[in-house]
Amino acid sequence: MSFELRRVQRLGGASLLLLGAAATSAFAQELAQAPAQAPAQDKSSTEIPAVTVTAPSPIVRRVVPTRSPVRVARTGRSRSQQRTAEATPAAPAAAAAAAPQQGVLPIVTNQFATVTVVPNEEIRREGGGQLGDLLFSKPGITGSSFAPGASSRPIIRGLDVNRVGIVENGTNSNGASDLGEDHFVPVDTLATNQVEVVRGPAALRYGSTSIGGVVSATNNRIPDALPNCGGQPFQSYGLPVKAPLAGAGTPCVTAETRSAFSSVDRGVESGVLLDTGGGNFAFHADVYGRNTTDYGIPSYPYLNDQTRTVANGRQPNSATRSDGASIGGSYFFQGGYIGASITQNDSLYHIPGIDGADHNTRIDAHQTKINVKGEYHPDSAAIDAVRFWAGATDYRHNEIGLADPTDPNTDGVRQTFTNKEQEIRTEVQLMPFNARFAEVTTALGFQVGHQELSAPSPDNPGTLFNGLWDPNNNTRVAAYAFNEFKFTEQTRAQIAGRIEHVELHGTTPNFPADYLPDGTPQVAIARNPAYTPKSGSIGLLQDLPGGMVGSITAQYVERAPKAAELFSRGAHDATATFDIGNPNLTIETAKSVEVGVRKATGPFRFEATVYYTHFDNFIFRRLTGVMCDDDFASCGTPGAELNQAVYSQRNANFRGGEFQSQLDVGAFQGGIWGIENQLDFVRATFTDGTNVPRIPPVRLGGGVFWRDDNWLMRVNLLHAFAQNNIAAIAETPTPGYNLLKAEVSYKTKLDPSRFGAREMIAGIVGNNLLNESIRNSVSYTKDEVLMPGIGVRAFANFKF
Repeated sequence: MSFELRRVQRLGGASLLLLGAAATSAFAQELAQAPAQAPAQDKSSTEIPAVTVTAPSPIVRRVVPTRSPVRVARTGRSRSQQRTAEATPAAPAAAAAAAPQQGVLPIVTNQFATVTVVPNEEIRREGGGQLGDLLFSKPGITGSSFAPGASSRPIIRGLDVNRVGIVENGTNSNGASDLGEDHFVPVDTLATNQVEVVRGPAALRYGSTSIGGVVSATNNRIPDALPNCGGQPFQSYGLPVKAPLAGAGTPCVTAETRSAFSSVDRGVESGVLLDTGGGNFAFHADVYGRNTTDYGIPSYPYLNDQTRTVANGRQPNSATRSDGASIGGSYFFQGGYIGASITQNDSLYHIPGIDGADHNTRIDAHQTKINVKGEYHPDSAAIDAVRFWAGATDYRHNEIGLADPTDPNTDGVRQTFTNKEQEIRTEVQLMPFNARFAEVTTALGFQVGHQELSAPSPDNPGTLFNGLWDPNNNTRVAAYAFNEFKFTEQTRAQIAGRIEHVELHGTTPNFPADYLPDGTPQVAIARNPAYTPKSGSIGLLQDLPGGMVGSITAQYVERAPKAAELFSRGAHDATATFDIGNPNLTIETAKSVEVGVRKATGPFRFEATVYYTHFDNFIFRRLTGVMCDDDFASCGTPGAELNQAVYSQRNANFRGGEFQSQLDVGAFQGGIWGIENQLDFVRATFTDGTNVPRIPPVRLGGGVFWRDDNWLMRVNLLHAFAQNNIAAIAETPTPGYNLLKAEVSYKTKLDPSRFGAREMIAGIVGNNLLNESIRNSVSYTKDEVLMPGIGVRAFANFKF
């Protein structure tokens, strides 16, 4: 065991002992007060919001035990149609439950998978142009940070790109972020209401590309309920957020503005969201934009080249600009709804690093996406609900830069990526039935998708190595089933399985075994691999004393190789690599066991998880140490600039754990003050003991907070230890860092007659307050790109 790991265990153990001592009195107080009913609300007590998640499982437990809620009035002659369908008006505001206080740690205890929830309020406070930025400090999660603020994909437990799925409103985000670390994720936090992160295999529902986990972003672009003008926003800790229905004939319009300013990059962002509806229809529209300049950094960014000029203490070539808009609507009928939306995402961002700054590299990306979603609760004794999602995406981005850094007239498109993708997913949830030994609920799913990729370059047209790969396509068909067994109110189990078939069609040449040119002529060879991955899981949830819930899950998951891993055979300038795919790759297999204990109620809330995963035929991009230029014949020649990266397979082991907690110590000045902490680590090695490349470091953090019904104040310090467990070739050690953050936010109701708005939340967040030089160990460009330095973010959201 390394000295660093022993030190982490001691520090972590000390913090847990301290927290446990403080929590013991909280447990005792909670148990002592359990029999008593408080006659009046105590403002100093913690109000725990209900945490609702939809990403991990297709089985949705209905809150109301009666038949499916009727949304609108409808007349007819059949018996089912004669039932009154008039919607129930929203309850008066005075009778509504008090809004939960800000900053309460949301813990999910009713799911077999480990789920991290980032609710709406936290997204508004934290900001971040990319999902990887938003999730950067969450236990077990970080961001790729290839271009901070512009291109940062979530990494879950050391796994990224081809193993982490990103979905929006139930369908894949369908950009190109899984095809290159420099590509942005076309899901903007300004238009997002909640993010759910399933840590660990989520492939059973979303496909083998989610073998490491899934990040699910949700918003109201396809309304699943009529808007409510009298409801209470800012208190939802789960989506879909089904607001109380307005009267069937009462039109309703709500609006929300989201805006912020950040000092470190002189960034400005703003968004407007509109929801309206009445009768059988609901509509949504949103528009947003974000603009930043080169961001400030604490020190000189380039570790291996001290000769370059860095002006004004800013990371060269790191400016960004993005905008987007969406419009959607839904039609409600008895027992269900169907809706559609169309969304446009545009982004123009620069790629930092030596090569990016020299060539003024930037990416101009555009995505048009059409989504359809629906749900129906039939009048049936066998079927509870039928849900479906469909999406079609047309994505394109140009990688622009100078062909000759000394000649500004050579500026132009160096490479183009396109992705045209279609997807349909349907799920049928059956009514629960009594199997004597347990109440059994089953959900069946079917998924089909098709993707067409290309990556041409205007340089050297018609040559074998033009672009990153030749045009290729793939088709996926899958079926899956989830079965939940409720033995008692305290004991539940789940058994799930999935089978899918993947066919890929592309071309790639044969390469010598040592990946060095030997003079043999090369030609494009058609490749048509097909795979049939099969996956299964079993899990158990058990209620424990003290309001805790224990879980244990075991999963066997198979993943088919993706097109980039099979067909790559060219230069990728933005990542400074010459990628070589392997058409002989076999199915990757993960065998995983995870044990967790969680507590979501009371003054002490926590989540602790440990896991172990063994990969057979783990696919990774291996840097060979050979340098190349734009074609394979240049590999090994002096002065070449691109790292040769070959997709390879080896067996590997991943093991790690995550812990986070929050303790309400006591009342202070009419609110609650408390402490919180977190710890996460992952160790990833091949079976010969060598290190899997680009793995996140051990992180340990904690802080204090104070909150009441309106205010939230918080200070947190996250320490990342040095990452010295690195690959033998082309990876360097990464120093540790301390990330200090502080925030103050205030939310309140307003008088619409005086202010126009009826709700407000505003605040200030300080990031990297120690102005540390932070390098992200998982980033390909960490030796040339620093994370942003000290900065302040001011935000204000209004609801009308």
